[in-house]
Parts: sequence; structure tokens; C-alpha cells
Amino acid sequence: MRLLTGVVASALGFAVLAAPAVSAASASASVSVAENVSAAAATVSRQELVNRAKSWNPHTAQRVPYSQTKTRGGYRTDCSGYVSMAAKLPAPGPNTVGLASSTYTVAINKNDMRMGDLFIDAIGNSNTRHVVIFEKWANAQRTSYWAYEQRGGYGTDHRIVSYGLKAGSEYKPRRLKNITG
Repeated sequence: MRLLTGVVASALGFAVLAAPAVSAASASASVSVAENVSAAAATVSRQELVNRAKSWNPHTAQRVPYSQTKTRGGYRTDCSGYVSMAAKLPAPGPNTVGLASSTYTVAINKNDMRMGDLFIDAIGNSNTRHVVIFEKWANAQRTSYWAYEQRGGYGTDHRIVSYGLKAGSEYKPRRLKNITG
């Protein structure tokens, strides 16, 4: 199984690098490889996902600095790398657009958010896209919530945010396919 996972992950890395220069038929094959990687991703419980998110020391002096080029434990230290690490997805993890795809997540209603679900903004460029891990509602009115995130200019954080709660927001609620509980 370990060898198979390595082969599939290697194939995905090749498919992602080759994607811009391939035909539609080859791109379709790349999606199939990505779906197989998602299916091979280890399951993660909601509590385990949050515990893994805490391992990057959010909102402390020991937090992991944000970077789109550096890694920690094989995962990029940007927002999507952080979520991928917490969710036990293959390293270095998909980017934000990849996380928002049906390969790794499914759309849900924001009123159905549970610990470990995600709010993802996959619109724009790599400097404006973002993903956060939902922990719990911060108030009874559900106008804000506690989230874990890896944010530029700060690093790993745990704070109250309201991303995705206003009408017309580019942040969409999504649930990881490999989450349990």
C-alpha cells in the first residue's frame, strides 16, 4: 500500500507539472490520477484534523511562518499546505483551487458546518485565494466562527473570522471527502 501510494503521488506530481502542456485527453487522465490520490488519502477524524492543525502552534510565538515556497514536514507553509497537512492529504498538498475541487471536497450548506469543514475562496490568483478550517461558531447568531488558518504576514493562527458568511462572498463551505465522524 505504501509503495502504491508513492507511485500514485508521483504520478500526480507529474500530471500537475505537465497539465498546462497536455491535450484534453491527457488532462482527463490527470484528473483520474488525482481522484485516485484522493481515494487513497488517509481518513482523518474531525478531532484529529484539529489536533494536527494545533501542531503548528497557532497564535503563539512558535507559530509556523507563512510561505508559498517553504515547507514543514513536506507540506507548503501556505494556507492550502496547512489544510492538507491537517487533513492528512498527500504532501505537499493541493493548492487552494485543488482543495475546492470535487477531487478532495464536496460543497455543503454553511448552516451544516461542523468542526473540520472548510471555507474556501478559490477565485483570483495565488495572492488572493484562501482556505480556513472551521472549528465552531463564535456566537448564537452564527455571524462569526473560530477558524484555524495559515495567513500571510502572520503565520499559523486561531481566531474569530466571518469569511463566507456574507451574501455574495467568494468563500464557499466545503467538506473534505476523507473526513470521518
